[in-house]
Amino acid sequence: MTRMPRVARTAWVAPVLTAVFVGAWTLAVTACDSGAIGANTPVSSGVSFVGSTYNSEFFAPGSRSLAPAVTGTTLTGKPFSLTAERGNVVVLNFWGSWCAPCRGEAPVLAALSRRFQDKPVRFVGDNVLDYPASADAFERTFNVGYPSLNDPGEHVALAFHDTVPPSAIPSTIIIDRTGHIAARVVGAVSYDGLEALIVAVLDDKS
Repeated sequence: MTRMPRVARTAWVAPVLTAVFVGAWTLAVTACDSGAIGANTPVSSGVSFVGSTYNSEFFAPGSRSLAPAVTGTTLTGKPFSLTAERGNVVVLNFWGSWCAPCRGEAPVLAALSRRFQDKPVRFVGDNVLDYPASADAFERTFNVGYPSLNDPGEHVALAFHDTVPPSAIPSTIIIDRTGHIAARVVGAVSYDGLEALIVAVLDDKS
């Protein structure tokens, strides 16, 4: 019998990093399709999984938190520094190959990365609770052309603890050209919705 991670055993799960949301906001999310989580999926240290739930937030210039100075290594072994991307809008997507909604949104993210390839927009993934071989197969299957950080311990998500944390898998954070968090999407992105957010951040006066 396949042993399911404890995060997938209930129909509803609490948000990641609950203390961050005390006195702020609480999000209840549906569990990721349990059939998508295999026997080799690592057990989360506190992240939630989103099915059809979708929540989008845009933060106006002047009311944005500074993104943490995230550094790491990509799945291909290259170093990455978020602060080195200042001057670009950064679309940071948190995903796992074991997550059905992540598979559902992958073609959208790949298409939008091509849509904005001639603009000052950089797409970066953060692959959590995963194995490199599984992540590599995922990226080849969905023709993902942008890099992803190898983050099995969710360290990047934890780095956002005091700002605007990703509250589920998948989540997407948009960082403006000054390094401040401009938007967050909880749940699988839609093409039109994410495109509109990226355009808004590109056009703002931050």
